[in-house]
Amino acid sequence: KWRGLFAQSTDEDALRKALADGPVTFYCGFDPTAASLHVGHLVQVLTVRRLQQAGHRPLALVGGATGQIGDPRPTAERTLNDPETIAAWVQRLREQIEPF
Repeated sequence: KWRGLFAQSTDEDALRKALADGPVTFYCGFDPTAASLHVGHLVQVLTVRRLQQAGHRPLALVGGATGQIGDPRPTAERTLNDPETIAAWVQRLREQIEPF
């Protein structure tokens, strides 16, 4: 928290205790809104990596339905992405995340 990686937690004391007591399994979700990881994923990737280096077990999840609606745009309505595009993006993100 002192590094500014998170602002609030449901039960900060329980989280601190769980992390101190031993390895925890955690998940991090990635939305496939493009064909590649991008700077918007950087905090997630770095946090997953830091927790992994501390001995914790990450589960990286790449969503499907969440990628269908696309990123919001200030100048236009969201356009729906087709299922084939989403499937390709999910596969690309999976390939990029797996080495970590």
